[in-house]
Formats: sequence, C-alpha cells, structure tokens
Amino acid sequence: MRAWQTPELGEPEDVLRLVDDAPVPVPGPGQLLVKVRAAAVNFPDALMIRGHYQVRPPLPFTPGVELCGEIASGDRAGTRVLGTAVVPAGAFAEYALMDAAGAFPAPDALDDAEAAALHIGYQTAWFGLHRRAALRPGETLLVHAAAGGVGSAAVQLGKAAGATVIGVVGGPEKAEAARALGADLVIDRHAEDFVAAVKAATGGRGADVVFDPVGGDAYTGSTKCIAFEGRILVVGFAGGQIPAPGLNHALVKNYAILGLHWGLYNTHDPDAVARCHRDLTDLATKGTVKPLVSERLPLTAAPAAIARVAAGRTTGRVVITP
Repeated sequence: MRAWQTPELGEPEDVLRLVDDAPVPVPGPGQLLVKVRAAAVNFPDALMIRGHYQVRPPLPFTPGVELCGEIASGDRAGTRVLGTAVVPAGAFAEYALMDAAGAFPAPDALDDAEAAALHIGYQTAWFGLHRRAALRPGETLLVHAAAGGVGSAAVQLGKAAGATVIGVVGGPEKAEAARALGADLVIDRHAEDFVAAVKAATGGRGADVVFDPVGGDAYTGSTKCIAFEGRILVVGFAGGQIPAPGLNHALVKNYAILGLHWGLYNTHDPDAVARCHRDLTDLATKGTVKPLVSERLPLTAAPAAIARVAAGRTTGRVVITP
C-alpha cells in the first residue's frame, strides 16, 4: 500500500517520505484493519512528527490520528466507521488500524471527508462545553480561533446549546467562515480589540464561557472580559505560548479556569465518548452540525497540508482522501 512514513523527527515537509510498497498493517487483538476513505489533518499530527506530542510512536511511523474508513475484513467488512487511528499505523495511508471499541458508525448524513472531521474536534468541543463548562442556554460563549478545526465545532455546538456565540478570528476570510458557521458576532483580532468588542456586545458583563484552543494573548485577554462566575476553558496552545495564570485574579473576579484533555475520557469514561458520538450523530442527522471541510486533497499533499494546519493558515478542516 501507499503510506507516508516518518523515518526521523522534524518538520513534516522535511522528514515525511511517501512509500509505495509499505506493508499493510496487521490488526492485533481488539483492533480493526480499515481502508482509509478520508483522513482529517489535526494539529497533533505535526506535533507527533516533530516529537513534541505526549504520544511518541517508534520510528518509522505513519502519522494521521483521525479518519473515516471502511472495515476491510471480518463480520463488519464494508461498514463505514470513524474515529482515531492506532499510530504507528496511522491514517495518512491507504490502510490503517483502529481499536474496535473506538470505531463508531459514520453518520449517513455526512460524506467521507465530513465524517472524518466529526470525531476529535467535535468531541473536544462537546466535552468542553457540556461536561467541563456546563454551558447553559442564554449564556454568552466566546470562541477563539472560531474558524479553525476545533473552534468551528465549538461555534456550531454552542449555537445548538442555545448560547449566544462570539467568535474571534484572524483575517476577513476566517471572519466570513465563522459567520457562515452561525456565530452571532465575529471579531477580527487583526482589526479590533476583542476585549473591548466583547464588553461592548455584552453590556460590560463579559462572556460566561470562553473556549480557548490558542493560549497566549487570547487567554490573557479573556481574563479581562470574563463574566462573574464565568468559566475559561483551556483546550490547547495553538498560538505557541502557554500562559501562566494569576490565580489571585481568578479569585478576585470569581471565575473558573478549566482544563480539558479529551483523550483521557477514552480511558476514564469511554461510555461518555460513545454517548457523545450518538449525540453528535443526531445533530448531524438533523443538520444542526456539519464539519466545515475547506480542502479535500490527495494523499501526495499530506506534508504541506500538515504544515499549513500547524501554522494556522487554514480554515475549518483539511482532509486527505487516499
């Protein structure tokens, strides 16, 4: 099979090698061999290739953590499923491995590329908004990187939960995408101060919940426009800077700082992950959520796509279709 392999750690465009005769992976106990129909590009793909991710597979490995695929053998052969790939047999290849328990039915309402983009980002947003921040109807939700992979999911799920959604983006193209996703107010951080804009939009009260996958200045600014009893949800640090929060400030302003590591739910509460997938499937069937797939690219384009996603130069989700 054709597969991208990482023989050494480094930048995706420098170290990835496309192998035309890679062996088809052999599933172990509890695993499935799937024919990859679409693989969504994620920020952790670049981190793993650089050796900066918490999971460090042995070299050489095939990257790609999220996919929609077709079960290749056994009683469920031909079934379309989505979920995470088992690296080192990752999704940027013609075949990949998945854990059987984590291979969920792909919603009929979504095509292969959309289904590939439903899992990690939407599960992250769902658990963040509902399990960690307990977002309530009528509250104001501030989403940073609102046109990005996980941010776009948070916008749609925030609207589905009955919140007023304010999206922060970088640039007019991303602002247009965030509006199309349903954000009630979109702030281009390149053109205006999001802190002042949030205060103006909320009558000085601030946002009840902040969804922050960026860190750095996005987090610092959020502490200046968080409402009384607000919740700041720390999802990631795509901006490259990990903030050091002043806990005295959280005390004085009476807000909560909540961390989210979605992957832990697969270990500590897998039933909740399955329930979340059923909820997301229902929302997709109703048309309430639909992943924003901005690019559908061939397998050969994977290294450049990973690099652009890591640099924040994409809108929505970029999907590789082997």
